[in-house]
Amino acid sequence: MTADAPKLAPSPEIWLQPALHPVYTRLLCAELRGRGFSEAQIIEGTRLDWKTLHTDNRFLSFEQMRRLILHALALTDCPWLGIDVGSRTQVSAHGALGQAAAASSNLAQTIALLQRYMPLRQRMASLQLIPGEGASIAVNEYLMSDDVREYLLGHLVASMLRLLETVTGLDLKAEIRIEWPFAAPAWAGQYQRVAAHNEFGHAQLRVHLTPALLNSPSLAADPEAARVAHRDCEHQLQRQLAGGNLTQRIQQRLVNCKDGYPALEALAAEEHVSARTLIRRLHEEGSTYQQLLDDVREELACWLLQQTSLPIDAIAERLGYGDTSNFSRTFRRWMNMTPREFREGR
Repeated sequence: MTADAPKLAPSPEIWLQPALHPVYTRLLCAELRGRGFSEAQIIEGTRLDWKTLHTDNRFLSFEQMRRLILHALALTDCPWLGIDVGSRTQVSAHGALGQAAAASSNLAQTIALLQRYMPLRQRMASLQLIPGEGASIAVNEYLMSDDVREYLLGHLVASMLRLLETVTGLDLKAEIRIEWPFAAPAWAGQYQRVAAHNEFGHAQLRVHLTPALLNSPSLAADPEAARVAHRDCEHQLQRQLAGGNLTQRIQQRLVNCKDGYPALEALAAEEHVSARTLIRRLHEEGSTYQQLLDDVREELACWLLQQTSLPIDAIAERLGYGDTSNFSRTFRRWMNMTPREFREGR
């Protein structure tokens, strides 16, 4: 990976917002298990819980995924790990989007589906189809860090091409050209597994397709199944645009707070329900207000301690603790160390 310092998100509200479906962390965990690492080794030092990773479908923040990727890269000493994981990603991992793609009529329709519905699986980048002689798929990055950029882009491209090859039944390696937005690494030969023609040092990631490829028919084309899957994708997208379920809306509300956290009663009023109803609905979704608040505070506390030079008393105040000693006790409960020890990397 690059030796440069990572480019961090401009604020913790962005860095900690939901960014990635947990299925992609499960794929990484499965890869590591296949390489002989235990569950304890895989999550050591990541502040992630194995059971939660594999049972909770709430999106992970970019920072949570970043910690796991960095740990995985250190464990494996394999800088092209993203290509390995992406190349083994099954169509089913993409949920309703994968189902819609499999039933689409041709490759062009599949790409259009990816362009519209990729936010159902991740919110770090989007695809843009650029017409011309053939077509180019451009990747617009929204949330990225240099220290995990190669992994994430390698996984994105490898899994996308695996999807397109599965849909069409074609070996696309010789039919595409990829422009990578980073310098050629020492292991550039590994990229031949994705495409025969790779160029490095470009301003943007682009995958160039030959004209004939766009009309390649899908092996499992099924108009009725495609209609049902497309409707499911659209329903999920509209729900996401509306803020998701109650747990997701409250989580996002808490992440965006800068001047203190609202009481449960205030959140209930915003949702136009009683406090008792809010508690019941959160329970039905497997969460509580206090759990969501603690999770947001813990992540934000760690981010501020690691990425800023704010005094600990200012961080405590930012998190809504009027008493620094109370914050320190709570932080020790979270991390088994004091805020100062955590900042100093003990």
